[in-house]
Amino acid sequence: MDVRTPPQTPNEPGRRPSRLVIGKVRPEVDGGRFPIKRVAGELVEVSADIFADGHDVLSARLLHRRAENERWTEVPMSELGNDRWRASFRVSAQGHHFYTVQAWIDPFLTWRRDLLKRVEAGQESAIDLLVGAEIVDQAAQRAAGAEAEELSACAAALRKEAKTELRSAVSRALDERIAALAEKHADRDTGTTYGRELRVVVDREKARFSTWYELFPRSCGPEPGRHGTFRDVIARLPYIAGMGFDVLYLPPIHPVGRAYRKGKNNVTTPLDEDLGSPWAIGSAQGGHKAIHTELGTFEDFHALIEAAREHGIEVALDLAFQCSPDHPYVKEHPEWFRIRPDGTVQYAENPPKKYEDIVPLNFDTEDWRALWEELKSVVLFWIGHGVRIFRVDNPHTKPFRFWEWLIGEVNRDYPDVLFLAEAFTRPKVMYELAKRGFSQSYTYFAWRNTSWDLKQYFTELTQTGVREFFRPNLWPNTPDILAEYLQFGGRPAFLARLVLAATLGASYGIYGPAFELCENRALRPGSEEYLDSEKYQLRHWPIERPDSLREFIGLVNRIRRENSCLQSNDRLRFHAVDNDQLIAYSKSSDDGASVILVVVNLNPYQTHSGWVEFSPEGVEGDGQQAYQVHDLLTGARYFWQGARNYVELNPNVSPAHIFRVRRRVRTERDFDYFL
Repeated sequence: MDVRTPPQTPNEPGRRPSRLVIGKVRPEVDGGRFPIKRVAGELVEVSADIFADGHDVLSARLLHRRAENERWTEVPMSELGNDRWRASFRVSAQGHHFYTVQAWIDPFLTWRRDLLKRVEAGQESAIDLLVGAEIVDQAAQRAAGAEAEELSACAAALRKEAKTELRSAVSRALDERIAALAEKHADRDTGTTYGRELRVVVDREKARFSTWYELFPRSCGPEPGRHGTFRDVIARLPYIAGMGFDVLYLPPIHPVGRAYRKGKNNVTTPLDEDLGSPWAIGSAQGGHKAIHTELGTFEDFHALIEAAREHGIEVALDLAFQCSPDHPYVKEHPEWFRIRPDGTVQYAENPPKKYEDIVPLNFDTEDWRALWEELKSVVLFWIGHGVRIFRVDNPHTKPFRFWEWLIGEVNRDYPDVLFLAEAFTRPKVMYELAKRGFSQSYTYFAWRNTSWDLKQYFTELTQTGVREFFRPNLWPNTPDILAEYLQFGGRPAFLARLVLAATLGASYGIYGPAFELCENRALRPGSEEYLDSEKYQLRHWPIERPDSLREFIGLVNRIRRENSCLQSNDRLRFHAVDNDQLIAYSKSSDDGASVILVVVNLNPYQTHSGWVEFSPEGVEGDGQQAYQVHDLLTGARYFWQGARNYVELNPNVSPAHIFRVRRRVRTERDFDYFL
């Protein structure tokens, strides 16, 4: 039903005080300060505590609308018990949606309930029917057209039959059609509306489900020592698409500064031929709106965007709001930087680490408005060149209000633009960035290695209020993170972490080709820095090496595409295993048609076994009926029975099972097959 009049506030002047209470509306982020997030086509399930004094029957509606619409659509809410009510609506398009809750005391339903009780006790009387006739008459006055006529006729019939045909009058009063009309046209002045219009930001599907691959274009040269170009990346696209990735993330593609340039392995005494870090942005060639000349031209970049699109891949750019000392901003806008007492520009530090080749922007500058506008123009510039996804470097070192403004400004005109926050920082800071508008975020996944850690962390991300605004993107490695687990676990560790990332999260990514080639050499013991890191030099990767994980990655990504339950995080559930070296969890689609059970051996060195407790939905009988689990990694099929079943995983063979659970279906001829 459409409602043209906007919801009223509980204590609007001139209205009698409402007797109702509406509270604990869920989902609601920080009292409605921030929106929840959905993808077009997804469900928003809303619940609330709704009650009043006394014993009257209540009616409640969930109201929702798109931002550009004035009319509210209302959905009846159903009572769950203990004064908790629930309803849902489906968002249909990108942009902003609003929702709220309205409730009122329903005199007709209250009267109807009491009449039923009197009828059951044999106590119905004519006066009861006359009271009902008055209520129906009042509803008729609020209705119009045929519905008003139908209600008026019912009221007149009740008055007549109450005196002559009491049984017929009772039957008419309890008619479901009349109840529906009377409720539809109830006196809502007895009610109230929740005091906030809550918001939903609706993104495109890739905000929920995406598969990222990161590479350095300069390392894509066809031969060792040759600087790669955008054209070389185009030649690499079939390889990336063949593994099933749909987002290609490029580190900064801008000119690299010369001043204080870092050498190989981050040394501060570079050689003349050293390339420096791509994150040290800016030189005499230009800044954030320029391309490093050795990578190619804008024409080459446009060719890459188009070629990637033909392979089903979007190109994501790094958005690093920082500069090298050579950046044109430093000379043209010194007021945007911190100047030390000796007159030099303050470089970036995270003591004891020093980043002399990078100078951070000063967001406390008096000229902050001009700085904000310039940075927005950088984003719009690259949008104009076909980019719709940005991976944002270190957003937690910039003001929250800046990001809320910037993302809001961009998404107002370009609702399809997505922002991934690379914010390895404190949880509350990461969550705040998500609330302020980031579409996805990096996580602590790289350092969660035990069964307990993984369960605790992903339960928080997927089964608490965090799920309403925070979308995790899981990375087992990055150019900055070579976790200890990968350094010492060998090939089984890479396989296990890939399966975990790809199935625990609907969005995940790898830094390649380092990942598929199992690159595990650290700069020094205890360090997570790669030896000979691509951040400071060219690397020529032998991507056709026979021991590459390329085929395995392609298989896992195909499994993700073919099983819809892996494309969302909403129904992730962990299952008990009697061996803490194993972890078991499942995902299922809303309709139950797609069910995946994953079991991973977290120990990359030894075979482990255990009993998994899992009871699939849709298995009939007493729970002892056999059903089939199909390992999509190996093709093996097993018949399981009951709630506890045995698994054994040798990490040197396969450290994981990805089971598709297939329900038994019995045909009319008693022939069994499995869905």
